[in-house]
Amino acid sequence: MRPSLISFAALFFCGFYANCTNTGEGKENTLQNMADVKAIPSDYSADSARHTATAYFAGGCFWGTQYYFEKAKGVIDTKVGYMGGHTQHPTYEQVCSHTTGHYETIKVVYDTRQTDYEKLARLFFDIHDPTQSDGQGPDIGQQYMSVLFYSDSSQRQIGEKLIAILETKGYKIATRLLPVTTFWEAEEYHEHHYDREGTTPYCHKFIDRFN
Repeated sequence: MRPSLISFAALFFCGFYANCTNTGEGKENTLQNMADVKAIPSDYSADSARHTATAYFAGGCFWGTQYYFEKAKGVIDTKVGYMGGHTQHPTYEQVCSHTTGHYETIKVVYDTRQTDYEKLARLFFDIHDPTQSDGQGPDIGQQYMSVLFYSDSSQRQIGEKLIAILETKGYKIATRLLPVTTFWEAEEYHEHHYDREGTTPYCHKFIDRFN
């Protein structure tokens, strides 16, 4: 199903982050560079759809990854869901049983006039710990592992380039590069969890790893 094109009128600012062990070095950042109001045209029409593209990332609990991606400049819409496994129409309970092979994944629809895949992929590596191999923070298991899903050779090459950059900086990257498969949307009650609750992620925080 095609995602709705949503225009955000204002941008939420990040508050304090809950403690979550991060094994990579990096400079903590308050996301000042993400605090620009997103200038999505008010007359966003069907014609504008040709300027949209989609990216998929798995970086731990999808509540936390969505919290950051939905605030990024140029992002039109986000959805939480499951990808990479063998079970069709998986439920959250099935995914939590670690028998489906799925990863908690965020679908990001973005305006290519405002951002690009590499910027989003850099954000992905900055908002979770890509060195943790068994999950993310206290969330352990396959569904919480780090995966960059690519839909074409260009996205794969960008992922490889960014991993190489981080490895030259001393990070031992555990992130997997996997081809995009069917994205199964998660239950509605998972959408925009932290914004609805008025809280912040417990095991995601922004750390500028590239500068």
